[in-house]
Amino acid sequence: MSALKAELARLIAEEGPLPVSRFMALALGHPRHGYYMTRDPFGRQGDFTTAPEISQMFGELIGLWAAHLWQAMGAPAAFRLIELGPGRGTLMADILRATRRLPGFREAASVHLVETSPALRARQAAALPEAAPVWHDTVGAALDGPAIVIANEFLDALPLDQFVMTQQGWRERLVGLGAEGELVFGLSPAQETIGAVASIGSVLEQPAIAAEIVSQIAAHLSRAGGAALFIDYGSSRSGFGDTLQAMKRHAFVDPLAQPGEADLTVHVDFERMGQTALNAGAALNGPSTQRDFLMALGLAERAARLSQSAASAQAQAVAQAFERLTAPGQTGMGELFKVIALAHPDLPPLPGFDLHRLPDQR
Repeated sequence: MSALKAELARLIAEEGPLPVSRFMALALGHPRHGYYMTRDPFGRQGDFTTAPEISQMFGELIGLWAAHLWQAMGAPAAFRLIELGPGRGTLMADILRATRRLPGFREAASVHLVETSPALRARQAAALPEAAPVWHDTVGAALDGPAIVIANEFLDALPLDQFVMTQQGWRERLVGLGAEGELVFGLSPAQETIGAVASIGSVLEQPAIAAEIVSQIAAHLSRAGGAALFIDYGSSRSGFGDTLQAMKRHAFVDPLAQPGEADLTVHVDFERMGQTALNAGAALNGPSTQRDFLMALGLAERAARLSQSAASAQAQAVAQAFERLTAPGQTGMGELFKVIALAHPDLPPLPGFDLHRLPDQR
């Protein structure tokens, strides 16, 4: 039994079953045993791989997107370039490299990273030695003045609550202890007041933390200017379903089996996040699929250009990365991953949506 699993068992025995959101928060962020607090989970030697780790093309296109946005904002002399959950710092490094030739951009940008993991902060510092990043524990602390916010696979790691429709109505899903002391799912005895109508057995997820963060960012952008880009896996439409999953060494595992040793994520409800942003006063671009977004930014052309001057093995790697980023189904990220952008209402439609293409600045 892992150290965190033993601690959770003691906590449940003393205080009672935990909401799914509290279980997720402890499994991922416990100060001593939390998954993200103790390791670098990325890449082949870790538990999962994100788009920036698959290919530099991803980060380069996001960088050009940010450069175009900065110009559309009127090229402010100072703005915050903020990344939420920056992983190893790979995406930010690629963004900064892609924008180095745009006069004034790098001088105007101050880099801010929202990261709570000491292990990952060390990796980010090593990846960004010249960027002089400023780290923050919360999103609110990073927001100040005009901002360009990038969040790739950030919302999926935020804890949420789950409710199950029973014959007696909605009841909250909880994590408790089984007969032999193992962690098990159960239901609260009390009926919850939820207006949604669904069939027996349906699961409703309530991403209150994600919605609060999106609302906070949207409200700030509507006042101070700028835009935020969210890329994650999830659905364009709200619905029912249990999306909680755990990943260890690139394979799915039981979410309750190894808390603190496996990544926990949920699918993002992009319809709800978009409506939350609109309610907070921001303009909404998307949702789009990752494939459509990257193709509109020029991914195919960038891949072809890299392949022209590459050796055979490198060209094959570019082709494989292109396929991974754009393919549908379980083999790729092209359709499962969605993209939305929140923006100040006075900004024009943003690149990547409605097939609005970026000018070539490479």
